[in-house]
Amino acid sequence: MELNRRRFLELMGCTTSAVVFPGLIKGAVVPEQIKLALALQAQTNYTPVIWFQGQSCAGCSISTMNSRHPDIADVLTKMISLQFHPNIMGGTGELAKQVLDLATENKGGFVLVVEGSIPTGESANFCTVGERDGLPISAEDWVRRLGAAAQAVLAVGTCAAFGGIPAAAPNPTGAKPVSELLPEATIVNIPGCPSHPDWVIGTVAHVLLFGLPELDDKKRPKMFFTKVVHEQCERRADFEDGLFAEDFGQDGCMFELGCKGTIAHCDCSIRGWNNRVNWCIRSGSPCIGCVEPDFPDFGNDGLYSQLPIEKTYGIDWSGPGVLKGVLDR
Repeated sequence: MELNRRRFLELMGCTTSAVVFPGLIKGAVVPEQIKLALALQAQTNYTPVIWFQGQSCAGCSISTMNSRHPDIADVLTKMISLQFHPNIMGGTGELAKQVLDLATENKGGFVLVVEGSIPTGESANFCTVGERDGLPISAEDWVRRLGAAAQAVLAVGTCAAFGGIPAAAPNPTGAKPVSELLPEATIVNIPGCPSHPDWVIGTVAHVLLFGLPELDDKKRPKMFFTKVVHEQCERRADFEDGLFAEDFGQDGCMFELGCKGTIAHCDCSIRGWNNRVNWCIRSGSPCIGCVEPDFPDFGNDGLYSQLPIEKTYGIDWSGPGVLKGVLDR
């Protein structure tokens, strides 16, 4: 059998996991991807998962499919039972709809993942999935019924968690986050536009293995959404020295270019994207704060407008370098 580079690395990863497993049991510190892979390999219950899309560009699904630690193929075939997903399931039409109907009768027997906001305007007919008695079934109807039956509800992406782009002013479809439709449900918000694959798979793994993770006041897992981007930004030194970029492509802190890193709670700056290769600021873009409830409007500030300093809670603007840089502007 030909052994290509990718297969070699996979085998080495498995070997490493086997070697460090005893240390893991004793509480030794090992890379988080190994911890997650080991934990998921031990999960044999194949918990049913229903992944429902409302007003969604499918970007969070695409992002999740790029998971590498563990590989998404292993997650889908060995660790969970993904019974419904509009983009990748084989079933269509009435057969696919029957999966949702059966799920609503399986009280507490599955985890519901919702991607996209839920339109409620115009009798909720902006987004429908299937028919009942010859009439279209709204996404709102499905989410209410599925959410009432689910063991837990994961709102994946900022659209599902907070409303996101569909709910931006003037919000013609009456888009709402999942939590407003299911105020009594056990909900975990995993925001991001799109959400990082580690956040999604990591949260799913935690729910399946240990129950709900510890959440912040916006129902986000604290293991991913505690520190603001600014605290761990690779341009933090520029901020401390009062060096601010005046235009895109320049060195320096991008606060004046509308960077929302001072208010965005997530670990993008240390986790990276595309298998840890890059992230927004490293690629030359300000952080757009896509994990926050105010995204994308931020009141009347907008994506690329400079935030008022009084809104940058917890950020120290009193350093001599910072003050000099601000005054020099």
